[in-house]
Amino acid sequence: MDGVPGKFDVVVVGAGPAGSAAAYLLAKAGFKVLILERGRGAGSKELFGGKVYAPPLRDVWPGLDKEAPIHRWVTRERISFVRGSRVATIEYSLGRRVGFTTYLPELAKWMSDKAVEAGAVLVDEVRVDEIVVRDGRIVGVRSGPDTVEADVVVDAEGVNRLLLERLGLVERLNPSYVALGVKEVLNVGKGTIEERFALPKGEGLAWMVAGDVTAGIPGGGFIYTMKDTIAIGLVLHIGKAMEKAEAGQINKHVSRILEEFRLHPYFKQFWKDADVMEYGAHMTIEGGLRMVPKRLYAPGLVIVGDAAGLLLNTGYTVRGVDFAVASGRIAAEAIIEAFNRGGPTEENLRLYEERLKESFVWRELVRHRWIGRGMEDECYFTSMPGVLIRILEKLYEADYEEPTLIDALLESLAEEDISLTKLIMKLGSVVSKL
Repeated sequence: MDGVPGKFDVVVVGAGPAGSAAAYLLAKAGFKVLILERGRGAGSKELFGGKVYAPPLRDVWPGLDKEAPIHRWVTRERISFVRGSRVATIEYSLGRRVGFTTYLPELAKWMSDKAVEAGAVLVDEVRVDEIVVRDGRIVGVRSGPDTVEADVVVDAEGVNRLLLERLGLVERLNPSYVALGVKEVLNVGKGTIEERFALPKGEGLAWMVAGDVTAGIPGGGFIYTMKDTIAIGLVLHIGKAMEKAEAGQINKHVSRILEEFRLHPYFKQFWKDADVMEYGAHMTIEGGLRMVPKRLYAPGLVIVGDAAGLLLNTGYTVRGVDFAVASGRIAAEAIIEAFNRGGPTEENLRLYEERLKESFVWRELVRHRWIGRGMEDECYFTSMPGVLIRILEKLYEADYEEPTLIDALLESLAEEDISLTKLIMKLGSVVSKL
């Protein structure tokens, strides 16, 4: 880290949304802030579908709507259930601008640029090897032989929390708490997107997909419309995928599963003749509150974003970037107040965790706390979509006599080898947790 001064008020590890939000607000408040990023340029390691909820970002950057790299405002939401070539779809037309599509590398770079404009120093291609502890408090970070001292370290290292593991603040990553996201970017052209998805000019679509597109692995698919490209991909539960691979129940590479989704007879019409511009993969959080460290602060340390386990995948939408930004904002505000109270002691930084747990981020994680365990139940991703498709097939594809809805349900349950009692128990367990 040649040329970097040896002491800062705050060192932020990671230039993603959480780290950049904290760095921006702290630099704006006059703090001497250093952002250390392992990738080449901010955002270079980011991978995202993706749709971003705008309101929490506007709390940090009021000029977001005019300045940020927004591709399309999402005005249509779709959810599809798939069994073989058959697809059942629900669509909702939004009445206001809540979320937008973007590529996270672009958005993260914009965020970090804002932090630099506010006075933060960004150094990329730096791997932080250790968060340094002296006399029971954190005093900076080490990269190779170089140490940078700081009064506070903001850990925004992401889902793979190696620094926190070394500190003993989190356990080794549990495969049951994470998923693998894989994505392709397809180049189709701006006008083609609006024509094929029946979208008004400039508007966008977020589309979630459940069923056998994931080859029996708990998870789902996604489709997002960008300016002139389409992002498609899958999110696959790593723990369950490992179990199936070890049991010999699956022998396909994840890229092959994604290719089959792209070539699905129903979905491929939306990107016919498109070129695959990009392929990537990244780990994402599925464990909900189980991924949250026991404490989100220590003397001289706060933990934000994915490193703090702050991501929620409900199956019909994903909240991650906005949670990260909100945590970065709350961390910055707590750090500023800690300094005003006499310094970033453990007692003063406790304020960060207290305020985070009073925020919408924590309320959402608690409200949907059953989702993480639900993601481990294959029934919701295989049999349940299968039952729905079979019911619709019986209702709409009858040659002469149509069954009653009850008959169609009972016949479909029998064909999927699910008893009515099991169905009631499954649905009841979901309702009881709402």
